[in-house]
Amino acid sequence: MRRSMLVFPLLFALAPTGCPAQQQTARRADCTVGRVSDGDSFRCNDGRRIRLIGIDSPESQQHPAGEKARAALLRLLPPGSTVQLETDITPTDRYGRTLAYVWSGFKLVNEAMVREGWAVLYTVPPNVSYAKRLEAAQKEARARGTGLWSQHGFDCMPSDFRRNRCLSPP
Repeated sequence: MRRSMLVFPLLFALAPTGCPAQQQTARRADCTVGRVSDGDSFRCNDGRRIRLIGIDSPESQQHPAGEKARAALLRLLPPGSTVQLETDITPTDRYGRTLAYVWSGFKLVNEAMVREGWAVLYTVPPNVSYAKRLEAAQKEARARGTGLWSQHGFDCMPSDFRRNRCLSPP
């Protein structure tokens, strides 16, 4: 009897506290890809707008890097393909887009875009479920000079471009 009294408090101490059930289980939904907008967003056929969590790719106006990033996402998400969307803590952004980790079979598309050098890590808490995995992918891509890392595509990071912090080429 004494032994069971000691085990229960230990198990209770290890149990997560203060976490809503939705935070403990990933929410997933299917999506048929409609249109790829750029290197980090697309639309489902049903009209949902999706923004890939944890990554940032060059903007469409960042020539030619933006077009290359979009083409890379298009290869991973061809129109008509079915993918699974996995949300994190915050399910939408301020523009009403669904924030998601996108799975094509067993491939995490967000990670593939970073690992292949078409996007960079862009962590916005509390959506950090795969942040370490994405960080490792970026270190690998940068070290290998993959994708845009080999083409000076990240000389002006997308977040800096959006804030007009990049110098125009001569």
